Amino acid sequence: MGPTASGKTDVAINLVENMPADIISVDSVNIYKDMNIGSAKPTTTEQLKAPHRLIDFLDPAKAYSAADFRDDAVREIENILQQGRMPILVGGTMLYFRALFNGLAKLPSANATVRAALEAQANAHGWQVMHDRLASIDATAAKKIHPNDPQRIQRALEVYELTGTPMSELQKQTAVPAPYNFIKYVICPAQRNALHARIEKRFHAMLEQGFMSEVEALYQRGDLTLNMPSMRAVGYRQIWELLAGESDYTSMIDKGIAATRQLAKRQLTWLRAEPDCQWFDSEQPDIQAQVLKSVQTTHI
Repeated sequence: MGPTASGKTDVAINLVENMPADIISVDSVNIYKDMNIGSAKPTTTEQLKAPHRLIDFLDPAKAYSAADFRDDAVREIENILQQGRMPILVGGTMLYFRALFNGLAKLPSANATVRAALEAQANAHGWQVMHDRLASIDATAAKKIHPNDPQRIQRALEVYELTGTPMSELQKQTAVPAPYNFIKYVICPAQRNALHARIEKRFHAMLEQGFMSEVEALYQRGDLTLNMPSMRAVGYRQIWELLAGESDYTSMIDKGIAATRQLAKRQLTWLRAEPDCQWFDSEQPDIQAQVLKSVQTTHI
């Protein structure tokens, strides 16, 4: 696990090259087709070294939930274990990890009609008003959800619309953890400024690799909007706004880097609250050897 741009993929690939293991991606953007550069999806060369499961299988217009991920991840874990190999879960989508580690309470499936109505209301009044509404019906959920997180605001309001019960109450119901023992490693620079430098360097590298063209192709499809989870991903949203004439190139870069740093901060908040983690400084030159040794000498 680790924040964006921390170097998780390199560490995981090294493990696969040195032991009988397979990678399962835990990334809510890598799941989408045609979103390769901005999601830092493993390259063709990297995937030849270490194939990744649960990437590049869903159209960006489709919805995918933490519950969907949990079901898919358990299936892939079982498949890998049956082959006598070790599953390595790699990514930075903490909600997916929590769903797998702790299980999920039974919540209603997404409802297209309700979601469309909520999006229309948000477009008319703004997400701050929607967050205020959530606070009035589910204060516990509202405290955990940032006003600038429309996806989670929408989901919490949707659950209430469909059930009449606050989502935080439903989440108190018994959830069944996955039946596995996990070794939890966090890969992250020890110094925040080092992580910020990595983020800025990678964002510029993505632009050089054709990130603009990638988003432009998605923009021109005509069936995608900024209300969709895929297009709200950091970097994609900022370039989309540039293409829509709502920003200029310099501002897009500044906003993209800032949004990525904010994402990393949220990820670190989750990680610091996650129990039983071993932390490794990804700026150390022998980071791969450190993690490999730990895995090889750890008994579950």
